[in-house]
Amino acid sequence: MEKKSACVVLICSAIALFFVFVQPSFASSKGRSEKIYLWDGIPKMETQKRDTILHVFPPSKDFDSDSENEKRPAVIICPGGSYHHLGMKHEGFDTARWFSSKGFAAFVLQYRVAYNEHHFPDQLVDFQRAISFLRENSSRFGIDRNRIGAIGFSAGGHLVTMAGEFSSRNQLNLLGIDEIKTAESVRPDFVMPIYPVVSMQDDIGHKWSRTSLLGHQYSTSVSSKNFISRQFSIPTAVKGFSLFNIRGFKYSDEMKDAFSMENPANVPDDMPPVFLLACEDDPVVIYENSVRLDKTLAERGVEHVFVSFPKGGHGFGMNPSSYAIKTYGWNENNLLPWLKKIGILK
Repeated sequence: MEKKSACVVLICSAIALFFVFVQPSFASSKGRSEKIYLWDGIPKMETQKRDTILHVFPPSKDFDSDSENEKRPAVIICPGGSYHHLGMKHEGFDTARWFSSKGFAAFVLQYRVAYNEHHFPDQLVDFQRAISFLRENSSRFGIDRNRIGAIGFSAGGHLVTMAGEFSSRNQLNLLGIDEIKTAESVRPDFVMPIYPVVSMQDDIGHKWSRTSLLGHQYSTSVSSKNFISRQFSIPTAVKGFSLFNIRGFKYSDEMKDAFSMENPANVPDDMPPVFLLACEDDPVVIYENSVRLDKTLAERGVEHVFVSFPKGGHGFGMNPSSYAIKTYGWNENNLLPWLKKIGILK
């Protein structure tokens, strides 16, 4: 009898653990139709398969995929996480469901991060692989290949901004793998950085994101001539030690400038339209990041809008119960009209 009771308790405990830990993952991905492993079957990239996944959320509105006029816009969603991990639920899946409800084909990009020992250019390579894959398979997904944008949160905001600014630098073709070489444009048609990491400078940069993105290998110099122009393989940090830098490395000015999205030299003439949003009380990424990006975009004549709120904090994504959504409804009241204004939605 005692053994039966013990078994019952064990089974009940297992069921409870299932609902506590497993069920939320099912709920958070509700609406997802499939997962695409972007490096599956690609020579030299098989070991990357589990770390780079495209989560597909089809549009909730019906459309005729055979009619060119009915092709739907698409969005690649890049969650944040300091380039170290990824906030998949609020910044990924919640966001995908909102875009899906507006008729978008939404794709949450689970890109490689420092948690699994990945630094630049892996994150940009994953993004460029995703957008070229969507353009190559636009008929399959029923999407308009000329209306594919990207939204990113926090470090993901840096990634989508970088994707816009570095779109002429096709890192895919630099890998030297015939199966993924592409003539497709890797430029997103519009970008939406939300409470983004922008700068790599010492005064306002988010240090964890910077270290996660750039790594901390040692080198005595950085050549600007070959910097980012080819597959990134040169070390990223110079030797240095201080009481405030016990790890013994520091980044050169060239390195910090090259990855600071507010640097006017990084913004191309064909920079996509930008929807930028941040809260003044952000306790994680200093608000000045967005202020400087707004200033640079204005100076460079980039079509953009900067939405700023006094309160809201950081990391809210499109969580429907968050203060930013409940108070401002920024996705409905600010983002949606902008998408219509620039011709992405009718």
